[in-house]
Amino acid sequence: MRRAALSILAITIMSLGFASATSAQQTANPETIEIGLSMDHVMITAGFSGTDLTIFGAVDNADPFVSRQGRYDVIVVLEGPARPIVVREKERVAGIWINLDSYKFLNIPMSYSVATTRPFQDITDPASYKQLSLGVANMYLQPSGEDFRSNVTIERFTAALRELKQTTGLYTQRIGGVEFLSQNLFRATLRVSPDVPVGTHRARAFLFKNGVFVRETSAQLAILKSGFERRVFEAAHQHSVLYGVFAVVLAMVTGWLGRVLFRRD
Repeated sequence: MRRAALSILAITIMSLGFASATSAQQTANPETIEIGLSMDHVMITAGFSGTDLTIFGAVDNADPFVSRQGRYDVIVVLEGPARPIVVREKERVAGIWINLDSYKFLNIPMSYSVATTRPFQDITDPASYKQLSLGVANMYLQPSGEDFRSNVTIERFTAALRELKQTTGLYTQRIGGVEFLSQNLFRATLRVSPDVPVGTHRARAFLFKNGVFVRETSAQLAILKSGFERRVFEAAHQHSVLYGVFAVVLAMVTGWLGRVLFRRD
């Protein structure tokens, strides 16, 4: 009887030791996520009408049981360069649209595209999106704080900024744009707008497990102008004074030629 009790005790201790080792291994090696872009740069020409960007990724150390249940979710974001933005409020007065008020925001992504495995409400809770500043409706838009405005006024201008960006196609969301190709490999498709700003963009991938945020990773994408448009762009930034003088002279010459060509005798 005593030997049986000792055997049971030994088996219990071994089981606890194995469980502790497994738990420690899982804690030491949590799931990680990696991504790679189908292209590392996009060249913009005069006929550029937008393009689709494909992002491939993998979930390392994935739990097979969670994968089989489809409880891993990935949200992929492509953020444009951050710059200050002034939002102006216009109103029609005596048949003329005039600026009545304005507000400045700081470090606002000029473009923002999102792709998800499922609808937002099926992945995690709204508080997590707010904390991660994830999604068009949840991303943090930093007010300048240069003047004292009421929270109601700031919220009104913030909502107007989101709506303006979405209307112009610079802020987009694609539900189901991320697809798992296997238990740990996935593919995301994001739309690059025709009006996408030039500069360094950042692709970010967020991994969720059973509705809990696990890990984030990122990669960079360069968007550049090409050909004649690139030379004009570089001239405007590197020699702004000469470019301005040339633009004024060109406008004057164009107006004079138009007057000469379409003059009525």
